[in-house]
Amino acid sequence: MINSLKTGAEVTANPLALPASFDWANYAEAWQYGEFGKAFKNSIILTATTVVLVLLTATPAAYVISAGKVRIAQGLSIYLLVAMTVPIQLFLFPLYAVFSKFGWLSNPFTVGIVVAAINMPLAVMLLRAFFDQVPSSLPEAAQVDGASTMQVLRYVLFPAVSPGLITVGIIVGLMAWNEYLISTTFLQSSDSYTATLGFLSLTGTSSADQGLLMAGAAILILPILVIFIFAQNYFVDGLAAGAVKG
Repeated sequence: MINSLKTGAEVTANPLALPASFDWANYAEAWQYGEFGKAFKNSIILTATTVVLVLLTATPAAYVISAGKVRIAQGLSIYLLVAMTVPIQLFLFPLYAVFSKFGWLSNPFTVGIVVAAINMPLAVMLLRAFFDQVPSSLPEAAQVDGASTMQVLRYVLFPAVSPGLITVGIIVGLMAWNEYLISTTFLQSSDSYTATLGFLSLTGTSSADQGLLMAGAAILILPILVIFIFAQNYFVDGLAAGAVKG
């Protein structure tokens, strides 16, 4: 923040010194050169797609594994743990071939689907820890009263694991917002650039102006910082609850 209010020469001379005058021109230039207006829109599409898909699919999967609803629940857990260790670089070429064939390149929505798949194993394992803490008597009582599986999830389990849902949503959303490798591979047109790619484009056009780069970095992290400030209580409670089994 300090360096974003300086000129490039001031940053080079002394990065730790206070600015001689608080000049916000760097922010206006960074917003223009990085095309953050379009970039933020694309980042929101990608992040929202990722978070929604992960929560919609990982939540019931975590419940099934936690409750042992299938015989291969333990095997699924091992599979997910192994999947978390597989580098995405192994799938870039086949994914690119599929995206190119179906015309899905430069589409933040389709990239969000890929990012959701990458984060799915982690989300399932995190949510499983929250479901493990819910007493089995709660869903059983609801089922005795005639509730279906979806009703048990919606009205009984979702409220009980809501801190976990928020925690996973924040973690996955942060990963999607900062995602670089998949985005730079499949988002090839400048109109589809995310905020991360918009910021990186500044390094090519204004690499000598460190003040401009610092302003771009501040613009990039500000939305995540605001969301975390408002959701930090849920986030901390969720991490504490997921770390201890009842």
